[in-house]
Amino acid sequence: MEDFCLMTDSSCDLPEDLVREMELSVLPLSVHMGGQTFRNWPDGREISFASFYSRVRAGEMPTSSAVSVGDFEEEMEKNLELGLDILCIAFSSGLSSTYQSAAIAASHLRPRFPERRVEVVDSLCASGGQGLLVWLCDQQRRAGKSFQEILAYAEQTKGHIAHWFTVDDLNHLKRGGRINAAAAFFGTMLAIKPVLHVDDIGKLVNVDKARGRKASLLALVDRMEQSAVNPRDQTVFITHGDCLSDAEFVAEEIRRRFGTSAFHISFVGPVIGTHSGPGTLALFFLARER
Repeated sequence: MEDFCLMTDSSCDLPEDLVREMELSVLPLSVHMGGQTFRNWPDGREISFASFYSRVRAGEMPTSSAVSVGDFEEEMEKNLELGLDILCIAFSSGLSSTYQSAAIAASHLRPRFPERRVEVVDSLCASGGQGLLVWLCDQQRRAGKSFQEILAYAEQTKGHIAHWFTVDDLNHLKRGGRINAAAAFFGTMLAIKPVLHVDDIGKLVNVDKARGRKASLLALVDRMEQSAVNPRDQTVFITHGDCLSDAEFVAEEIRRRFGTSAFHISFVGPVIGTHSGPGTLALFFLARER
């Protein structure tokens, strides 16, 4: 197995046990609320996931910020000095400047470490979609694939990571400019739940709507039924905004329909949760197309 570091950022929403298992280097984005700044570490060391969602439900309005060039440069330099090449899989450039920060940091370091490789992939993914892509690349590494093969695999695969999700409170999407105030008002009044996805250029788009929470959860599985590649044998990622029972409901529906047995269920972290809110439920899988 080639000696290289697999790096990503905390928008991947991977749980701490998987981060440790993969020996991942994860750079935290930040959340700002109540006059404080918290880095979004996978283990929740600065703000726990439960605490974050409790505070948002109580009315606090967080904002988020990307990983800086300097933070990427420091972490990359540390690994390069250990003699490791770096494959960095970054949060979608359509949603954050984090990818740009990583790319700039890599460009600064390549002349200083000409014997090492530093490659940055714009995942065009978010949350568990980004996490799934990183996990799949780690699976390739464990199978003995080379750095170059895994880089090519990441670029070929990222366009097949389907992201389908719904939110419980439309006002968080309104704050982020994803829907207008009238749509949020009438949608809330009529219990309309949006069905959204991340498109081929890594941007968030509203695709459909469902009447009521259960219908919106089933709509995510319907989308999987329409486009998943060999769903029975996939490992499916599900992330949730402090609504574990809904995540388990979706997993059970996938098991029932397709016979899928491998799932990773984790929190939507504070950075993504800043923009989607409590009650977000997101489903990620390999598909013929996004």
